[in-house]
Amino acid sequence: MTTSVQRPGLATGSLIGILFGLVFVEVNAGGLTAPWSLVVRIAGAVIAVALFLAVRRLPRGAEDGGFAPGRRYWIVVVLEAIALFGGLFVINGVLRHPQVAVAWIAVVVGVHFFALAAVFRLNRFHALGAVLTVLGVAGFVLAVLGAPAAAVNVVSGVLSGFALFATVALSVRR
Repeated sequence: MTTSVQRPGLATGSLIGILFGLVFVEVNAGGLTAPWSLVVRIAGAVIAVALFLAVRRLPRGAEDGGFAPGRRYWIVVVLEAIALFGGLFVINGVLRHPQVAVAWIAVVVGVHFFALAAVFRLNRFHALGAVLTVLGVAGFVLAVLGAPAAAVNVVSGVLSGFALFATVALSVRR
């Protein structure tokens, strides 16, 4: 007889990671040349479905037992939203550099994972936060060096999506 380990929020967090990973991949693969845009989008969708099915196979009742996002969680989410939309307003509306919007999103989402790591006491969120933040900064560097928007989208967007997928896969596998 195997016992299931309570991992509060595993299913909910995994579904959120799958959804946002899929959005990162699908939205940012569009600038790739044919057939790569379609290949990457199909790969993202297949991975998302496979991960969703893995989450559905989690033991009933064990996956989200005791998960109740508290005040600290909501503070992180509100600060993330302010940084995200405030930064996008400046990038798109004031500076008029929409090609780095996804880089900003990756940085903000990456930094928010450091805060969530503290809130939920999950060390793997530190690694995910570092990866997303680095991918976001790399997108800014690419833009400064004159790389096309498609390169920024792949590095800061598509790779961020796959990083989210990888974290979900590792979490569900444990």
